[in-house]
Amino acid sequence: MKTKLMAVVFAFGAAGALAQPRPNFVVILGEGHGWSSTSVQMDDAAAESSSTFVRTPNLETLAKGGMRFADFYAASPRCTPSRAAIFTGKSPAQLHMTFVGEGKKETGSDVNARLIAPMASTELPAGEMTIGSLLKGAGYATAHFGKWHCGRVNPREQGFGENDGATNNGGPDDVDNPHPKQLYGMTERGMDFMARQTKAGKPFYLQLSHYASRHGGDATPDAMAKVKSWGGNLSEQEIGTAAVDLDLDIAFGMILKKLDELGIATNTFVIFTADHGTPGKNPPFAGGKGTASEGGLRVPFIIRGPGIAAGACSHVRAIHEDIFPTIASLAKISGPLPNGIEGGSFADVLSNGGKGTVQRPSEEFVVHFPHYDKDAIGPASAIYLGNLKLIRVYETGALKLFNISKDPGERRNLALELPDKVKELDQRLTGYLAAVNAQMPKPNPNFDASNPADTGKHGGKRKNQK
Repeated sequence: MKTKLMAVVFAFGAAGALAQPRPNFVVILGEGHGWSSTSVQMDDAAAESSSTFVRTPNLETLAKGGMRFADFYAASPRCTPSRAAIFTGKSPAQLHMTFVGEGKKETGSDVNARLIAPMASTELPAGEMTIGSLLKGAGYATAHFGKWHCGRVNPREQGFGENDGATNNGGPDDVDNPHPKQLYGMTERGMDFMARQTKAGKPFYLQLSHYASRHGGDATPDAMAKVKSWGGNLSEQEIGTAAVDLDLDIAFGMILKKLDELGIATNTFVIFTADHGTPGKNPPFAGGKGTASEGGLRVPFIIRGPGIAAGACSHVRAIHEDIFPTIASLAKISGPLPNGIEGGSFADVLSNGGKGTVQRPSEEFVVHFPHYDKDAIGPASAIYLGNLKLIRVYETGALKLFNISKDPGERRNLALELPDKVKELDQRLTGYLAAVNAQMPKPNPNFDASNPADTGKHGGKRKNQK
């Protein structure tokens, strides 16, 4: 890795590089926020792509000054794999980081599981070049505050010079509800970081990664009171959700205000996205967190910065893995990127009003989720090519085909109507998984489907079960 990193730094320096200030980057990663979880209409042609009760005016300001991606996808319907993909530009399948280590049905001991899910890693591989290490090697100050959830190694070892440590869901205090304390704490630390780097004349990359916050207990009393003052017929759950999202938006507004105060807003790329869809329902899509359906994978993506048309909406399909090469391009790092990068830069899309393509090594992309989680179909993989999406169900071998442009709710399975497309996409999926040596679910030798009595969601029972 060091050799490649030196090559990147050398190439950057050889380009003559400092004719104008290098841009800064602020990346806000929401936790469990789906496509329609904010008050920003993510698709200019779909009114249902914004929440009916959440108000996020500062995110609306960001969208008005920048570009929304209507068709942006998480690398996984779970947080650890998606975060790893953002950091590295590589898929969870390649990194073998496809789950979060909850120990569900990986051993074959579950009485109803037809398959044994693979033991996924939750540790970002040592020596992996991250966006932090890439930019740090090119002279950037780097920081990661908030939820890390990519292992127990300090993020400093992964290129983030300032950080909160290798935090998980409980935050540095290891509590049930890190928000709102950690929300405003990481925001304050982020603003201090930006101020110090600006004073030193040094470009920076700052990532603020939120913790889960979907209930009223995670919100400030002021936010709860504000939402209740809106009136209407909101349920208690909706009030809690709106309150925590109002806190998130207020904290985000503090960052935008600080950029203005420092005089660096026009030279800073600001990104808001999320790690996966909301738990539960994500209208108008099927499924949510923990599923390979659109509701688990389609997430908001908004970016503002130099050369980006205000108020634009792009319908170019993009994914978490694209963030790494895009930032590298925007930072004008001209050296070779690490081997195995699966994402492609959409920098040209940003400068072209949202039109264009993402130049990935392969035109299709894959979401590999070989685990039992929140979907009744069990372990599955999805492959996207153009407007088509194929889902492979590992328990049954079923193949489902959807045109997600015409049918974003995945209600009409086209597999019988388009058998040639099913065959093509299935072959592409098999080839991809073999190429990255993806971990696969295996038959459970203890599974016994011969006795239909006492069956569970996945059918059958374990041999010799009492």
